[in-house]
Amino acid sequence: MGSTPVPKDVTRLARRAAAICADNKADDVVLLDLHEVTDMTDYFIVASGTSDTHVRSVAQHVVETLAKDGVRVQSVEGLSQGRWVLLDYVDFVVHVFHPSLRSFYQLERLWGDAPALAVSP
Repeated sequence: MGSTPVPKDVTRLARRAAAICADNKADDVVLLDLHEVTDMTDYFIVASGTSDTHVRSVAQHVVETLAKDGVRVQSVEGLSQGRWVLLDYVDFVVHVFHPSLRSFYQLERLWGDAPALAVSP
């Protein structure tokens, strides 16, 4: 947590992951810049699917598309259930939620000090 700048490639990849979510019709895609808030990771991408199947599909598209670019996910949680999928890329983390779980956990409020960056497909 300090003023160390985030490498441009990390920012580009986080924006790319957010755009992949939006391209796959995820709802309410938010990119939170955490680098001044925590040492845990630089970015959170938060998105919602419309069903368990859609949540799984959005997450799988992120993993597959970034893998084609040579970027490998370090850890995947929740993919088989499709309620809350977490894709950990170390420098950024993608959260794809079923809408009911997203409203319950409210990650955007939890990380309210983090600025949200614009996301475009």
